[in-house]
Amino acid sequence: MTKADIPEEQYEVWPGNWPSFLLFEAMFTQWRLGMGGAVGMDYTAIKPVASMIGIKRDELSQAFADLRAMEVEALLVMRESN
Repeated sequence: MTKADIPEEQYEVWPGNWPSFLLFEAMFTQWRLGMGGAVGMDYTAIKPVASMIGIKRDELSQAFADLRAMEVEALLVMRESN
């Protein structure tokens, strides 16, 4: 799946969720793959990616929890399309 495969739709992101959304978007290339496709994100990349996009240390715990929720939903969507 590439960004070209994603339909162009607009969604509203609440301001409090914006750092988490940016982290999820920036982690787009950090999926771990298995024989059946994506199995999850590479968590070792979270801290450096978060730092590069300006997420503050005190925001990281919440952003990680949100990232995991988005990861689970993304995996469900990817599995539906197979």
